[in-house]
Amino acid sequence: MKICFVGAGALGCAFGGTLAKGGSQVTLVDFNKAHVDAINRDGLIMRENGEDRPVKVSAASDYRNVGVVDLVIVLVKSNVTRSAIEAAQSIVGPDTIVMSIQNGLGHEDVLAEVVGREHLLAGKTYVGGVLLEPGHVGAGVTGKLTHIGELDGSITPRVRKVAEEFTRAGLDTIISPNIVGTIWDKLLINVATGAVSAITGLVYGGLYKVPEVEATAIAAVAEAMAVAKAQGVVLSIKDPRDAWVMAAEGLPFEFKTSMLQSLERGQVTEVDFINGSVVRAGKACGIPTPVNETLVACVKGIEHRLTHVAQGAASNAASGR
Repeated sequence: MKICFVGAGALGCAFGGTLAKGGSQVTLVDFNKAHVDAINRDGLIMRENGEDRPVKVSAASDYRNVGVVDLVIVLVKSNVTRSAIEAAQSIVGPDTIVMSIQNGLGHEDVLAEVVGREHLLAGKTYVGGVLLEPGHVGAGVTGKLTHIGELDGSITPRVRKVAEEFTRAGLDTIISPNIVGTIWDKLLINVATGAVSAITGLVYGGLYKVPEVEATAIAAVAEAMAVAKAQGVVLSIKDPRDAWVMAAEGLPFEFKTSMLQSLERGQVTEVDFINGSVVRAGKACGIPTPVNETLVACVKGIEHRLTHVAQGAASNAASGR
């Protein structure tokens, strides 16, 4: 299967590299030129279980030489989903499947507006990745499930084909007849660890040693579950603490959430599409979400500080101070 990743950050490389190892024809598209050049020069270096191994995979900074593919996997930051898929329209043919495995809610609606709902599958993955340096990723794949499905819950030949491709590469894949519930299940995982890790600066090994952090995370998940229930979403996660425990399963001590990685790079996080989506959905159905509101405020405060630090440094450099 010919597969293109729109966005080749930590998760895109972990997922795409695994597929490439399994024999899929993978292209990783990312605007980070140093990252792309390193992959094309040395292969994608994947660290799994403490070992670094190169994987042969193509990388590019644009879509000019990619051509129409069988499957497009969208893994950019949520706030640039629309612009990213608009830029990638040349690789979407009549039979191309487009699937988001991004964190948060609402991506399928954005993608449908650009390429049409008939192209879409939905997916969520518990595979993890940490970008160690350009062309070098730490991957958490073992024991991490990936769920894919048709938005209407039907089991079609195309969803079976994608599941078979993923499974052949060693990605534990389940076809979900309730992909909306599955998306919410994954949201609970992100709600559990994303913001608390970003705020504290702790990798998973440290995060799980602080009882107060655990209590806050579980409270945030409980709010999200209450909102999902009010919206009629059927969840497989039944206890808030289960989401907290599941989030760390199979991941190394040094693993960092994507939100923390964004802050460390001085970038805006996806908090609006994770904890923020819980807050918005809660307001729509009259469910209070004070813990998630607080976590959003704290992350946004850090983003604001980092933005002003960067602006101040640029101003000082321009003035010669």
